[in-house]
Order: sequence, then C-alpha cells, then structure tokens
Amino acid sequence: MATTEPSGPSLRPQAQPPLSHAHHPLTRGLLTGLGLLCVVLGVIGIVLPLLPTTPFLLLAAACFARSSPRFHAWLLGHRWFGPPIRDWQEQRAIRPRVKWRATVLVLATFSVSLLLIQQLWVKGLLLLMMTALLLFIWRTSDGDY
Repeated sequence: MATTEPSGPSLRPQAQPPLSHAHHPLTRGLLTGLGLLCVVLGVIGIVLPLLPTTPFLLLAAACFARSSPRFHAWLLGHRWFGPPIRDWQEQRAIRPRVKWRATVLVLATFSVSLLLIQQLWVKGLLLLMMTALLLFIWRTSDGDY
C-alpha cells in the first residue's frame, strides 16, 4: 500500500538551527581555534585601548556557534561577555548603558591618539573613524531596554 505525500507545504513545523555547524573536523578545529584567538584578543582589548574588545568577541561567538556548542554556551553564559553578545545576536541591539560606556572609551582613546599624533592627515583620518564609530553606536537600536 503506497502512501501519498501532501501536495502542499508540510503542516509540521520544521526545526531549523540558527547556524549550520561545520561538519568537517578540520573546519571545526580551525573555527574553534579562531574563536579562542578572538576571545584572547578581546580580553587583551579590555586593558589595551587600541585593541577593540567587542568585534573580537562577536567573531568568537560566530566561530563557536559553527564549531563548538560548548564554547558558544560558555561565551553566551559568561557574566561580562554574555549579555552584550546575546543582545547583538538576538536583537541587533546595544543597551543604552553600554552605548554611554563605549562613547566615553572611544572619546578617551581617540583623544589621546589625537594628542600624540603630529601628522594632520592622520588626525583627520582618526576623526573620521571616531565619527563613523560613534554614529554606528548611536544609530544602532537600543532593543527592548
């Protein structure tokens, strides 16, 4: 007895993982290694003002999401790193408190750089980068906060 499939779309919900995991062991290993390197660079960026923390941690989260559920869960559950990463992944948002902290840090670090640099064209480039960064931060949604 042959069973027939319904001709329309399936009524059963299809579970779709948010990101596909790397299946090849070499790819998983490379992504996990890159994720760990990004975490290290992000942590160094906390104390070294010229090295940005957030982009490295977001990249680490993306690498771990595709390679290591264990490291991904650790990063998202981290007391300091987890909340802003979850905000970005879930809502593409930056909390207002984080925006203010980021603004103060950006202004402080760029001001020091502007005082130390002598070349006028480099100062102009720094001002352009600072303006673009602050515009990005403040134009990004606050989310549900």
